[in-house]
Amino acid sequence: MVRVKFTSHLYKFFPGLTELQLEANTIAEVVAALDDLFPGLAAYIVDDVGALRKHVNIFIGDSLIYDRQTLGDKVKSGDLVFVMQALSGG
Repeated sequence: MVRVKFTSHLYKFFPGLTELQLEANTIAEVVAALDDLFPGLAAYIVDDVGALRKHVNIFIGDSLIYDRQTLGDKVKSGDLVFVMQALSGG
């Protein structure tokens, strides 16, 4: 199981969102599983072709993912995936 944590900003749009544990082998599978549990969440993370949005970063442990286009970075049981959405505006 992969643990997934989020920045608190997403909690206001998805109130039931908490730290989760998911079965996944890649970041793309993590995003798909998240969208199954919280429909519409993927739209905050990826664009219409499945690439990571510019204002979103995903870490596996302390390392930023490399594949922002297809989210093919591998995850393994015990990994912590952190979804960070940058805030902007005035």
